[in-house]
Amino acid sequence: MATDSSDGEDDGKLIGGIPQLTVDDDLREMGKKAAWSVSSCKPGNGVSALRDDNLETYWQSDGVQPHLVNVQFQKKVKLQLVVIYVDFKLDESYTPSKITIRAGDGFHNLKDIKTVELVKPNGWVYISLSGNDPRETFVNTFMLQISIASNHLNGRDTHVRQIKVYGPRPNPVPHQPFQFTSREFITYSSLR
Repeated sequence: MATDSSDGEDDGKLIGGIPQLTVDDDLREMGKKAAWSVSSCKPGNGVSALRDDNLETYWQSDGVQPHLVNVQFQKKVKLQLVVIYVDFKLDESYTPSKITIRAGDGFHNLKDIKTVELVKPNGWVYISLSGNDPRETFVNTFMLQISIASNHLNGRDTHVRQIKVYGPRPNPVPHQPFQFTSREFITYSSLR
């Protein structure tokens, strides 16, 4: 087992977690553009707890596994990274141990794109959606589904404290190889 502050990936197993959320500047949080739903929840521990930016609150499922979190977008978006905050020390048997990420146009055609096993995670767990091919850096989708297939210590219900979904930041000027950031540079970035 790894220490609490370590992170690693070996054969689909993610060990540990990172206490502070750090994401590259070229990624932006896409979750605010989506409609979020869950398969079940205990009263007072619903889907809003996943998005409130408070690590003390959590979504708690209520029912049989797998437990599902559905993220639906109005238009097709590019997604690159899913970041989940879980805490084995606080939640013990409620902590997810096997997570599958699915993507598609809707519930009717979801396909598994990534399956990971978590080993006593404590902190932010980063799940990259890129494929084995280096050209596949993101997933272009209308819907993302996070399926929690099993928990640590054979727990039935699950606790997830936060979920963030990131996609690439768009280039402000189409077909422009440079990333101009100020309005003045963008104004003079092309010839008339």
